[in-house]
Amino acid sequence: MKSLNLWPNPNGRILPRISTCPTLNLVYSVPPSPSSVRCHSSPTQLPLRCAVLGAGFAGLSVVWHLLKQSPKELQMRIDIYDEVGIGGGASGVSGGLLHPYSPKVKLLWEGAQCWKESMKLLRVAEEASVSKDCRTGESAEDMKAFVAHKRFFTDFRGILRPATDMKNMIKLNDNVKTCLPSCRVETLNDKEAQSLLPGVCLPFNTAFYMPEALNINSQHYLQALFQGCKNLVKESSTLESGHKQLSLHKRSVHRLSDFEGEYDAVIICLGAKVNMLPEISGRLPLRTCRGVIAHLELPDDMIGYPESGPSILSDAWISVQGPRSLKVGSTWEWKSINSLPNVSTDEATKALLELLPKASTIYPGIKDWVFTGARAGLRAMPPLTTLGSLPLLGCINDVIGRNHTCRYWLFGGLGSRGLLYHAWLGNLMAQAVLSCNEEVIPSELTSWKATEPKI
Repeated sequence: MKSLNLWPNPNGRILPRISTCPTLNLVYSVPPSPSSVRCHSSPTQLPLRCAVLGAGFAGLSVVWHLLKQSPKELQMRIDIYDEVGIGGGASGVSGGLLHPYSPKVKLLWEGAQCWKESMKLLRVAEEASVSKDCRTGESAEDMKAFVAHKRFFTDFRGILRPATDMKNMIKLNDNVKTCLPSCRVETLNDKEAQSLLPGVCLPFNTAFYMPEALNINSQHYLQALFQGCKNLVKESSTLESGHKQLSLHKRSVHRLSDFEGEYDAVIICLGAKVNMLPEISGRLPLRTCRGVIAHLELPDDMIGYPESGPSILSDAWISVQGPRSLKVGSTWEWKSINSLPNVSTDEATKALLELLPKASTIYPGIKDWVFTGARAGLRAMPPLTTLGSLPLLGCINDVIGRNHTCRYWLFGGLGSRGLLYHAWLGNLMAQAVLSCNEEVIPSELTSWKATEPKI
């Protein structure tokens, strides 16, 4: 028989009740008024019960910020639901190239804030990865690999962006003038680029180098961030504060109605899978796009990639995983509904035929590397606005219709910018959930609801 975790009851008139829902099987306290949605700005109220759907960049960022920002006296239970576990979806497959710029090296909307918050969360993960309490299930070798990628705090590999045509070069040169001091963009001639990466080919003898840009092992980072969340829960148990609880459930999410009555807030961070929820399907301005990433290795008898050699951004990007390991991406299969990370032989062959000619144009030496496998992720791409492609955030109770006993929040549409956006937007989402106030979220991220049909 499974043990039940009964929460301390702060109100003698309110008794704990065991849910009869076959999907969740959770124990919760009945709110005094089931027809109303409770807010949690006051720590004297009932325990805050949150369900976070998805354990990728968005989901784990929200979890960490909920735990970090909640009043220490507030009792809180957070349940994460993800059928494939931590980083098992598109977030864990990503190439891990982190910088605040567009392909034309233009600073993205709120790029400075996103970059700053990402650095903070990466440091949280780094500290958690080397803590004595780290038990993420990763091997010692995997943890060392993550820490090796985290040496960017003192040893930057950077990212190189070659100019591929004259119009492209003029635009890049203009955008460089507004780069961030904390993530510089330097203009290099061919000789300077060769000193970084011998054999690199620059069609117009010019490249733009971001020395502080990072290359993250996404899977290891997410595992470490989850450990950071668990560390926060453990720290709260040693202090005179409200009890915090965090659980991961490897279960599929089929419909939002399964969570009704069980939680005060449900934060939907499912990426492209959000369109599979019947309450939301067809109501969000999102397009799906499947991307295949090829993994290449160098034979033992050949000289490896330079230790300080940068990753490359071009028509196909090259993400350096080590002196003998590269990722090359990504393909763009629009309107796909295939979210499986596994790639068939035919799909991998097609991806290689598309990616390798593009990559070899800039780095001809890649022809000597051997294909060892491929993975894929299904992205949720937001609509293009005058400010760029911005994620979709906000409370969606009015979008899904009907009266609800909890608030449903959306954190989606990160597209291919999840690693850049996740920290800052996760912070904002946590603030909105804890205060029950959508207005803490910039209107640029909630304006999508004004044009969507409501029931």
